[in-house]
Formats: sequence, structure tokens, C-alpha cells
Amino acid sequence: MVRKKKSQDPHFEREAGKYDHPIASREFIMKLLEGCGSPRTAKQIGADLNINNEEDTEALRRRLRAMERDGQLLRNRRNGYGLTSKMDLICGRVIGHPDGFGFLVPDEGGDDLFLSGRQMRTLFHGDRITAQVMGVDRRGRREGALVDVLERNTHQIVGKYFLENGIGVVVSDNKRINQDILIPESERNEAKDGEIVVAAIIEPPTQRKQAIGRIAEILGEHMAPGMEMEIAIRNYELPHQWPEAVVKETAAYTEDVPEVAKQGREDLRSTPLVTIDGEDARDFDDAVFCQREADGWKLLVAIADVSAYVQPDSPLDGEAELRGNSVYFPQNVIPMLPEVLSNGLCSLKPKVDRLCMVCELHFSAAGEIESSKFFEAVMHSHARLTYDRVAAVLDGDSADFQNEYPDLLPHLQDLHALYEVLKVARTKRGAIDFDRTETRIVFGEERKISEIVPVVRNDAHKMIEEFMISANIAAAEFLEKKKMPLVFRVHQEPMKDKLADVHSFMAELGLHLAGGDSPQAGDYRQLISSVSERPDRHLIETVLLRSLSQAQYSPDNCGHFGLALPQYAHFTSPIRRYADLLVHRAIRHVLRGGKPGEFFYAHADMQNMGDHISMTDRRADEATRDAVDWLKCEYMLDKVGERFEGVITTVTGFGLFIELNKVYVEGLLHVTELENDYYHFDPIKHRMLGERSGKTFRIGDSISVIVAQVNLDERKIDFVMKKKDGAEPSAKPAKSTKSAKSRKAGKSSRSAGSDKTGKSEKKTKKKKAKKRVKRKSAEKKH
Repeated sequence: MVRKKKSQDPHFEREAGKYDHPIASREFIMKLLEGCGSPRTAKQIGADLNINNEEDTEALRRRLRAMERDGQLLRNRRNGYGLTSKMDLICGRVIGHPDGFGFLVPDEGGDDLFLSGRQMRTLFHGDRITAQVMGVDRRGRREGALVDVLERNTHQIVGKYFLENGIGVVVSDNKRINQDILIPESERNEAKDGEIVVAAIIEPPTQRKQAIGRIAEILGEHMAPGMEMEIAIRNYELPHQWPEAVVKETAAYTEDVPEVAKQGREDLRSTPLVTIDGEDARDFDDAVFCQREADGWKLLVAIADVSAYVQPDSPLDGEAELRGNSVYFPQNVIPMLPEVLSNGLCSLKPKVDRLCMVCELHFSAAGEIESSKFFEAVMHSHARLTYDRVAAVLDGDSADFQNEYPDLLPHLQDLHALYEVLKVARTKRGAIDFDRTETRIVFGEERKISEIVPVVRNDAHKMIEEFMISANIAAAEFLEKKKMPLVFRVHQEPMKDKLADVHSFMAELGLHLAGGDSPQAGDYRQLISSVSERPDRHLIETVLLRSLSQAQYSPDNCGHFGLALPQYAHFTSPIRRYADLLVHRAIRHVLRGGKPGEFFYAHADMQNMGDHISMTDRRADEATRDAVDWLKCEYMLDKVGERFEGVITTVTGFGLFIELNKVYVEGLLHVTELENDYYHFDPIKHRMLGERSGKTFRIGDSISVIVAQVNLDERKIDFVMKKKDGAEPSAKPAKSTKSAKSRKAGKSSRSAGSDKTGKSEKKTKKKKAKKRVKRKSAEKKH
């Protein structure tokens, strides 16, 4: 075959800008393999590329392994590299299920691939793998078989340590990880039976043996203050300590912007830009300014210029990419950037100079974006305002504000006037708005919850949100027009199978979702608006919400369904989101005259970035939800036996999930607690129906329940409808081992109160763990 030369690689200049010893780009290697017709070894590929020295050979080896790890290539048993797309393989990330099976979420989108318990035996939740379709199971799902593990995502497991007959086992606290970890005596590290520990994985599981680990950290007793966050951090492997290289890199930063850094930027220090955030905000990403023009408005959205300090491929950048985003726990945050930047040099604090990237937008009288531009600037925030104070000023309580900020009131009024126009434009284009209550945890002494309160979103919240959306729209349009690689924030249309269920459900209620198999966001909005006064509004909104897909990051623009936008990208929060930092770098590249092919990142890089930061986004949500569930269970421990009024939020085959009014805590009423009839689950109508009585329980129905049991380990709260034989329900939280059998029984019902044996759950599960350890001991002898 004809040998390829570096000069033939259209992306060679980009690679030369990244590396001292550049080699062929990923795109060029994939194109080369596509023309070969069969897999080729690293040596053959090196010959094709005219590589003849050790340094370039090693660089090529690392690149091929990286492409293999990212699922672009697969290495066969003869060490030949071939394109995954040519081998009918599916690459993606594993999502574990509490009952032992799992799903492969394809990188390329489309339906998930079912993974049986046997396939999951060697995998952990979060692993990236390649699989092939092996058929269709009895439920009509495509079933997959593992071909290769591309990337192990679980390197440590948090859970309880059990010691029986000299054999140690760590049972994962993560519901999605079913495998227990064997701990040899030499790796015990003085851990005691029943303690919460962190087990580092020494050997991953195989079809023939369980994973082996060592005790890396002992966290202690599970009721200690702050334990919920410590467990979540380690459970989800959230990076939370700064590497020494990052500490050294940021040591030179101070609170003041160097004068040399301000040169060559537009000076906005006299423009009355202000930040508007929550009371407890510490890092300020964005500042805004608005003024009326002859036939519309001019809006400035100034965003902290993080890209001026965080350079690609630096230790700081590597750590920010690894974290992907800041993680916000109640009262605590794990920042994406060190505090010297996130709360200091990058934060748009009042009365100090700060570097910023500005989006200037011009709106028509109807709220449409007529033009926009981006530029680098230096600013000087004129005030640090809060949502509540701005809302009060807009409502007319402005006397004190005028005394403190005599020049800012007209600009606030212009901001609000523009918001009112944008709100109408948002409704006109059909963006979906669901009425959902957000809550905030209020802590008392020793970090215990004193109450859970709803968060009221006033006009100031909505105003800033609308301005940020406008800037994000402009960023996506600007970079797409310039043909720059970037990560869009995409929200795909609902899947047809989910829409079929929605149409069937709505027909039962005499309602209709317009659009057939391809409804638009406006069709959703119109239906939601039409049922706003109905008593079953909550049920209808829930069904519609669950039909939507999850938003994610992707270099391929497929629009944002929920916002009814053809393109959308995150630009406004680079302090806390890596996606925004990537968008800033792309904008700066264009502003300084760079061309798409000369950008530090290619489309393939953005694909990998999109996959990674979508994962870190989900990881942060799961970790914070886990910690909040723990705190809510702890809050309910002393409320066992009390009666509450609640609303049904979910109906399943095994019972009803109910959120307690004014408490905002959710628990399970098991189907066995519904007496005097046989009840059957109707998934289409989202209800539980009594066979004889015809009594129904549906989402949105009010119901009175008693707190029966709280299981802190399992993050579960169980309800009953009445006390049994006048006895008080047990207030003791169960101590769970989460063995595979107990997990399957407990998770399928999500009920910690379904054990009818009369023994305490702690003793029952301890006994199961002991049997399991004995079995493993026997297996070890043989």
C-alpha cells in the first residue's frame, strides 16, 4: 500500500501546536484504517505513517491505546487495530441496576442495550465497554454481550466492612454496585466489623472470581455529622483534593488582576454592571447591564474570563477537566477550580477589576435577538445584589436601594422591562415550563436538619435565567456559524415508544398531545397550559416530564427540545462548568483570528469531552441526591409513628411513592399495605387499581400515612396506612449488608419494612452476610 506522510494529515498543524513530537491525528488514523479493509497492527500502522524512530513509535502506541480506550478502535487477539464501527460493536457506558442486571448506554445514542446479571458479573456501574448485540430477550429488549472493557470507572468502593472467620468483605453503599469486595487479611488495615470504609480495588471482578480490594480509608460510624457527604464523595469517586502540581501552579495567583492582563481589552469599568445571585453565593460568574435603545434594548452579559487563567494541558486544566463541574452539597461545595480562582481572581466581586468575556446582545421590541457580538473586556462590578433584594426593588420597595445605589435603579428597571418582553417571546416559541417545587435544607446544631423549606423563584431569578439563556443562544450561533468544534447542550426529542404511552394515557383522560410522533415543545406547553386548573394537573405534568430525554453535551447539534431552540451551548458559568470553559476557548480562538483547523480541539476531542462532562454532570446529580436522601432519612428518624398528609408522586408495581406535605420527604407505601382488596398496577394509566372495589391510587392523589420505619443505610422511608394491632412502628434504622439476595428483595420493593419474620433486619442481614462469607471460605479452599 502507498505510505502516508505527515504532510497529508489535514490536522497536522493542530497536533504540532499541542505536542513537541506530533504524530498523525486521530481523524487521519481512522481514515487510514477505513481504507485498509482489515485491522492492522501498531507496527503496520507505523510503517504506513513512515514512523521510523523510537520516540514517534511510542507516541503512536499511546495514541492507539487512547483511541482504543475511547472506543474508536478495537484491538483483536492478533493485536490488530480496527475501527469499532466496522465490527458491528457498540461502545458506551454501563448503568448498573440495583437488581443485578444493567444497561449499556451507547455513545452514539439510540436505545440502550440490556446486560444480564451474568454479563454484569465482571462490570461495575460507570464502566465504559464495547459490546455486541446477541439477540432479543423475552421482553423485547436488545441484549448485549461484553466484548471488551475500555475503561474501568470504579477504582474504590465505599461500604460496610464485615469480618467473619478471618474473611473480610466490603458491601457497597452504592445501590448500583451489586458485587461484594473480598478483603484479604493483609489488606484489612485494622478495619473493624461494621465500620464504614473505603476499599480500593486491587483486582477487578472476573467471571470466575470476585473483586479483591484493600481498606484504603476508615470513615467510622455512619451517624457522624457530615458522613453523608464523605460517603457520597468517595462513593462516586469525586475528585476533592488538589494535586501538588495544581497547588504549585496557583500559588502565584493573588486577588488582584495584573495590569498587563488588562491590556488590549475593552474597558467597561465605568459601565454599571452588577451581579445578581443568591444570599449564600460565593463565586460570581456573571454580571449584567441593560439600557433601552430606539427600537429595543441593548444587553451586556459579562462572564468571568476563566480561560485567561486556565490554559489547555496545564495541571490546573487537567484537574478541572477531570472534575467536569463543581458539586454542590447542602452547606458544602467541591469546586471545579481552586478557591483562589473560583472565589477570588475569577469571581466578579464588587468594586474590583476583573477580566471578563462579554456577550453584547441587541433585542427588538418583540424580544428577538437582532444581533450579537463577543469581546474580551475588563470590568468593575458596581454592586453585589441578591435575588430577594432585586425582587423587592422591582415590586416598589426601592427607597433604601436608591439611597445606597442612586444610579442603578433605572438600569434594574430596564433589565426587568427586557425580561417581560423575553418572557412573552419564550412563551411564543413554545419553551416548556414545568411547575416543580425545589427545596432547601436548613441546618441546626451539629449539622442536623432543622427544617426543609421550599425555594420560591421570584422575578429576579427568572430574569437572570432568561438573560443567561440569551447569551448561551448567541454563543452557540456564533461558534456554529464559524464552524468551530464545540460542545452543544442538547436535548433530544422524546422517543417514539414513550410518546405512544403518553398518547394512550392522554386519550384515557380525554386529552390530546398534538404533533403525533413528532410533537414540538410548543405542543407540550399548550397541553400543560390547558390543564393548569385541573385537579389531576400534577399527574399529567409528571407523565409528560417522564417522556422527555435527559439533556447532555455533544459536538453534534440536534437542538434543545425543552427550550425550543435550534442550537444552544453553555457559556455563562465557566467557574463551575468545564463545558463553558471549552466554549470560551473557542470564542477567544475566533476573536484572535484563529481558524477551525488550528483550534486546540478537534471534533473527536469534543466528542470525548462531551461524553466525559455529561458523565460528571450525572455523577454530581447522583452524589448530591444520595447525600440529600441520607439527610432526609436522618431527619425522619425521630418521626417514626407520626401521621402525615402527602401526595402520591410515583406508582409502581410494588407500591406508591409519597411525598409528605410541608416536609418534602418521599417514602414508600408498599402494595401489601393496601388492604381489603387485590391491587393491580396499570402502567399506562399510572395507577393502582383495586380488583373488587375499583378503588384507585394515582399520581397526584392525596393520602394520609404513618411513618413506619426509616432505613438510613438504604436511604428508605416506609409508610403504612394504619398502625398494626395498636403497636408503634419500630424507630430503629436497619443495618444492611446489601447482599445480592437482600438487595434484590429490598430494592424491588424499595421497602425496608417488608420483613415479616419477626427478627430485626440487622440480625437477618448479618446472618446472610455470615452465610455468604462461609460460602466464600469454602470456595477459597477448593
